[in-house]
Parts: sequence; structure tokens; C-alpha cells
Amino acid sequence: MKILENINFTDLNNIPQLIKDFLRGDLADFTSDMFSLENFQTKIERKENSFSAEKRSILADCLKKQLANVHLREKQTENLQLLNKKNTFTITTGHQLNLFSGPAFFIYKILQTIKTASFLSQKFPEAQFVPIFWMATEDHDFEEINHFKTEHNFYEIRGESGGVVGKIVPENLHFITEFSEEFQDSVFGTELNLIIKEAYKLGNNLTEATRTLVQRLFSEFGLLMIDGDDASLKKQIIPIFEEELQHQTLKKYSSDKVDFLINTYGKAQVNPRDINLFYLTDTRDRIEFANGNYHIVDKNISFTKDEMMQELQMFPEKFSPNALMRPVFQEFILPNLAYIGGNAEIMYWLELKDFFANLEIPFPILIPRNSFLFLKEKTVEKVAKLKLEIVDLFKNFENISKNLLLNNHEILEHLDFLEIKLKTQFSEMKTSAESTDITFGQLVVAEETRQLKSFDRMKKRLLRAEKIKQSELLDRARNLFTEIHPSGIWQERVYNFSVFYAEEGESWLQFCLKEMPIENPELVIAVI
Repeated sequence: MKILENINFTDLNNIPQLIKDFLRGDLADFTSDMFSLENFQTKIERKENSFSAEKRSILADCLKKQLANVHLREKQTENLQLLNKKNTFTITTGHQLNLFSGPAFFIYKILQTIKTASFLSQKFPEAQFVPIFWMATEDHDFEEINHFKTEHNFYEIRGESGGVVGKIVPENLHFITEFSEEFQDSVFGTELNLIIKEAYKLGNNLTEATRTLVQRLFSEFGLLMIDGDDASLKKQIIPIFEEELQHQTLKKYSSDKVDFLINTYGKAQVNPRDINLFYLTDTRDRIEFANGNYHIVDKNISFTKDEMMQELQMFPEKFSPNALMRPVFQEFILPNLAYIGGNAEIMYWLELKDFFANLEIPFPILIPRNSFLFLKEKTVEKVAKLKLEIVDLFKNFENISKNLLLNNHEILEHLDFLEIKLKTQFSEMKTSAESTDITFGQLVVAEETRQLKSFDRMKKRLLRAEKIKQSELLDRARNLFTEIHPSGIWQERVYNFSVFYAEEGESWLQFCLKEMPIENPELVIAVI
């Protein structure tokens, strides 16, 4: 394996403009939440002064309970003990409980969390930093997580949807046999087979399966896994949930940021609801307030105000934060300094800063996760034969094909020359026309528009003709684009980690960790 190229996110067309502006420091309200040692120093001081010893004790006890059946490595045990100390902080990422981790970026974001914690340990030796993986056990979108894809196959499981996915025990584990057959001749196929059988052994729910998988891959790095669906953790946040139920505080205190994002970028990633909590029964359903009562959507369940507050006090585990309330829950119960997430995650975290300020919870450093693209040597050779750069293949394919077919094209160059000449002539004519008569000036402008449209039509016809003439070249480019963008999107959002692990094993993880950028998010392109 070797690195071909690193491309900064700010230089990629595919990265949302909001993320680019955030990374460049163009969002004045968020410069204190960007990656810098100065910002980390400030966050350390704020978190140390605001996170109580009682919270640390509850967190450590909860994790000991959740990890009781896990054979912890020495570094994990050490990190668990460190959480009780005032100078220990967490670096966190989180994800859904995708089947066998789902797309490969699941792996990348955890490795980045581990490396960031290690980096900060070197920069701030007086403090300790523990990497945390937050398991989204309370998510209820089973269809979104019940599958994964390799180069040659699509695997999925069945299960009851609608409830929290962490408690689902997968039905029909035939996918394990099919997976084993696909990788039986791979160098590390046997190891992959053992990992998947251990994680998805009969009777394991998705929380247990994901914890086992993550433990198997990352335990040596001291990573700790946390399940927020825990009564002892939720009991701490009762006052915030109570305010949300009674006064719709999240929507109120995020409205300015949401309006800013909509006005500047056309949308907010997640629009706050009046109440940003779910109620858990056999399913996970929204809570709405109407006509003086609280109603559980899609259930024949309702509460008066007093009954709902009593329910919250007695059974906090029945209340579940939605996508926007979950960051608040996370930062309230963890001594956390930074969150590493995908672009969409970072964009909805940005909506919450004023709400955090109102709650007096320190807002974390936000770090967009890095991306990796692994190419075969033959693919790299194909790119070179087409006289393209790898970065070209992250542009719109229509633009790629246009440049490929018409680059240095004699007719196009002649058309461009004539078009420039025409614009110059009309520019001179308009100056004279405007001093003669206004209607004559308008006629000249209209005629210029008409003739320039003719040039556009000729260029389009030329491109159409070249697509027919050079159809083989265009097919090669299209096939190459598909190799690099399976299903039309980035590789890391399609292929499971097993595609790469099968031939490289743990050395692939070590390679990703070693090459993982820290301070500036990048697309890392490598040959495998």
C-alpha cells in the first residue's frame, strides 16, 4: 500500500460549501470550535471546571457495567480508570449499528478518533485523552442499517423494525455463510469469517454484535464503547428533557443559527421539532403536545402535563433524544472535547451552539472526518492512459467527458477564438450605439445575444458529434468513473471494510491509522 495523493477538503467540489467555510474559518461564530491547539486549551479548561466528579463516577460505573462481559485490553482498563480523574477528557465519534459496520467510513471515523486522542496526549502531556465510540443503539431506522455491500455481493438481515435497533436480534443469519464463501480464498478470509461469526453469534442483539465487532478491531488502541440507552445516564439529563417537554427549548434557542444556515446555504441539515424527544415502548415514537396533553405519535398513549413529568422522573430510560438532542445528551454525560463526524453530522451540530450556551454546556471542537479511497494499480494506470488526474474524477462526469473529448480540439479552439473576437467587436459597437440612439443600442445588444447563442449551439453540436465519434474513449472514462465511484458515490460510502481487510488484514488498519490526517480533513488516495 502506498499513498498517491492527499486532497484537502476545501479543494474538492463534492464537499458542502458550509463545511468548506467552516474549515477556512469564514464562519465567525464558530472559529472557537475549529481544530487548533489554542481552542483545545480553552475547551480543556472549560470542561475541567464544569464536569463534576459525580458525573465522572456515574460514567465510569456505567461503562464498567456495560463492558462487564467484554475481555478488556490493558489500555482499555487503564482508560476506564482514568475517567474518574479530573484531567481526563474524551474524544468521541458515533455511528449507527450498521450490519458488520456497513460502509468503510465507519472504520475511518473511529481510527481518526483514536489518532486524535493520541495526538492530544502528546500536545497536552498534563492531561489524559480517551477515545470513545458512541453506539447509536436507540436509532429506529432498521432498513438503513440492516445491510452491507462488498465488491461482489449485497448482504442483509431481517428483523422487527420500528423499535430501537440495539435490541433487535437478527433473524436468518445465512449471510454469514454467504460472506464466508465470498472470502474463503482471501489471505485474511478466515480471520474475517471468525470476526463475523463471533459478532453475530446466535442470540446476540445488534448492540452486542456491534460492541463485539468494534472490540475485536480496535481494543488494542484503548477505545471504549458506550451505549446511551441507559437509565443511569439518562437520569442525569432529566432537567434538560423536562425543559424541552415544557418549553420547547431546543427549537427556541437554535432558531437564530437555523435561520442563518437557511439564509446563507439554502437549508438546515436537520430542522428542529417542537419537542425533540421520542418515547420508547415496543417502538420509538415522537412526542407531540396538543390540546393541553402530550401524545405519543402513532400510539394510543397520552399524558397530562403532570403525568408526563412524573413519567420522566420515574422512567427516564423511556425517553430518547432525537438527532439534534443526542449531541446535548452526549456532551452532558461525557467529559468530551471534540466530536468527529461526517459532513452532515457537523452541519447539524452547528445548529446547536446557542442551545449549548443556554444550557451552559461547553460546545466541543467539531472535526469533519477524513476520507480514504483505495485504488488498484490497474485503475491508476487507466487514469494515466486517459491523461487524467485522480482529482479530475471527483468532478461532475459531464465536465470530465467534455474536457476529455474537446481538450485541444482544433475546431473548439477556432470557435473560442471567433467568439472572443465577436465579443470584442460588439463591445466597440455598443459604445458607439449607446451614444447614437437608445433603441439602436438595444438592437445591438439583442443581436450580440443572438449570435453568441449560435456559438453555444455549435459547441453543443460539436460535443455531441465527438461523443459519437469517440464513443469507445467515453465508455472507458465512464467505466473508470464507476470503478472509483461505485453506485455513483464515494467508495467509502458503498464498500464494507472487508473488501480491503481481506487481502491486507490488520496492516490495512495500521496503514489507515498512520496516514490519517489530524488537523485538516483530507481525501487520502492510496494504491492497495
